[in-house]
Amino acid sequence: MKIDAHQHFWKFNPVRDAWIDDSMQIIRKDFLPQDLKPILKDNNIDGCIAVQADQSEIETEFLLENAKQNPFIKGAVGWIDLRASNVEDRLAHYSNNSLFKGVRHIVQAEANDFMLRKDFQNGISKLEQFNLTYDILIFPPQIESAIDLVNKFPNQRFVIDHIAKPYINTGRIDEWKANMIELAKAQNVLCKVSGMVTEANLKHWKISDFTPYLDVVFNAFGIDRILYGSDWPVCLLAAKYEQQLQLVQDYIKGFSENDKTKILGSNAIKFYNL
Repeated sequence: MKIDAHQHFWKFNPVRDAWIDDSMQIIRKDFLPQDLKPILKDNNIDGCIAVQADQSEIETEFLLENAKQNPFIKGAVGWIDLRASNVEDRLAHYSNNSLFKGVRHIVQAEANDFMLRKDFQNGISKLEQFNLTYDILIFPPQIESAIDLVNKFPNQRFVIDHIAKPYINTGRIDEWKANMIELAKAQNVLCKVSGMVTEANLKHWKISDFTPYLDVVFNAFGIDRILYGSDWPVCLLAAKYEQQLQLVQDYIKGFSENDKTKILGSNAIKFYNL
């Protein structure tokens, strides 16, 4: 199976979804399973992972219900408050649903040392017993905290979203590169080649803009620890679904069929226990 390991659904709410501002008109509307299903079919993608875009258990319920009603949604990465005193109870509750695969917090909106908080790390420490993954959504200045986090919990499965959002638009790479190489030394961490088009010049990017960054990720993490994700519909700010997919396919076109299969599906199947 080919798996899109990172996409979102929402019923647009201008208050809740205030991050989708007036400059993002193309995504200021509903995006639901019936919108994605034909796109995946047209691009020969068999299934997807729905990832949280709002910090609420209402969001988690919404994603799980979508997955229940639509078999092509193979699992959900939801949100619960990992800092809460009842975190273990909430994890136990959601883990009764086989479609609940992992947890994500929008750390990119938090302080750079957020992942070092004791209450947050207490929540992270509870994930392994429920066989749950954790998606790390960060900006480059937060990678150092991520390194500390993943090394503290070597048995927890982590994945970096959107290659940690490097500054592709400006070409800055050195500090991000050094930190990603260090982060990749932790064998419990994978990386999603996703979301990259929105870190480039939204209107005037070219495929070669991404090559130096993909080189870093592939050299550091290796074939077995890389997952493809679209970041649909956020990717629409800079590219159609088939364009962002082509970006990754072009990069791996010289790879073996076995390696392509891993990147475009089997790594995600293994990581998310699909």
